[in-house]
Amino acid sequence: MSGQSPAPDSSQQVEGVSFSSSPLPLTHSLNLVYLFSLLIALLTAVASITSILYPEDIYPTDEQRQSFLANDVVNLIVGLPILLGSMWLAWRGILIGLLFWPGALLFGLYNYLVYLFGMPFNTMFPIYLVIVTACIYTLIGLAVSIDGGVVRKQLIGRVPERFAGGVLFVLGALFGLRAMVVLLTALINETTLARSELALSVSDFIVSMAWVIGGALLWRRQRLGYVVGTGLLFTLSMLFIGLIALLIINPLLTGEPFVLMDVIVIFAMGLICFIPLMLFVRGIIETSKDR
Repeated sequence: MSGQSPAPDSSQQVEGVSFSSSPLPLTHSLNLVYLFSLLIALLTAVASITSILYPEDIYPTDEQRQSFLANDVVNLIVGLPILLGSMWLAWRGILIGLLFWPGALLFGLYNYLVYLFGMPFNTMFPIYLVIVTACIYTLIGLAVSIDGGVVRKQLIGRVPERFAGGVLFVLGALFGLRAMVVLLTALINETTLARSELALSVSDFIVSMAWVIGGALLWRRQRLGYVVGTGLLFTLSMLFIGLIALLIINPLLTGEPFVLMDVIVIFAMGLICFIPLMLFVRGIIETSKDR
């Protein structure tokens, strides 16, 4: 995804990283990663704003508007800021921004996989396809550009690897199992799922595999586990935040009743992710102070 350069230690900056103002544990230039991330941010803004301004044109049925319109707002007020914020922090040379960045990309990938599988072909479909493709490409490029050995050396013993890895593995397995049950039940009973429900189940299964694998790697204290672990926790936490925002926004757009208890339950469930994420953030901040 970018040109090779000598692997740096934690006090060196990779030659050719013109977008970053401070050194980070990198093995490759992030120029293309920044450019593709900016493309994703731009297309996310275009897709969300267009759908919000012209919902009847983008979502011709009531079911589609109920399924996707509130999520467009969430992508705009949650997905876009966390992506741009992570990029900005990384550009400032702040480690937590670099490690949050893959999580922000995965958040976008998860959401737009649902659009890609759940929406019929229309004028927005090419945008969804480009966002999904760019997220995958950028995630891979970013992951291989981070020096896992340096990150592991900086974080080992400072973050709760086993606790966080276990949370990621278990929640990923539960999400994946639920998606499989929904899909297999429909297949066995020869029933037709609503397109949005089918898309959500497929997306849940795909992304849950990342949580399972990342959790296992983090549990075993592997280099890649430290590279992606923070981002995976960040993605899960932001999905819970996004769901809470969805529960608040959807009644405003559709007229459905607002159920406070649902918000409280989702927040309580989200604590399972929020707590290890906060412990990771504390460890990363302590590491940054020692550099």
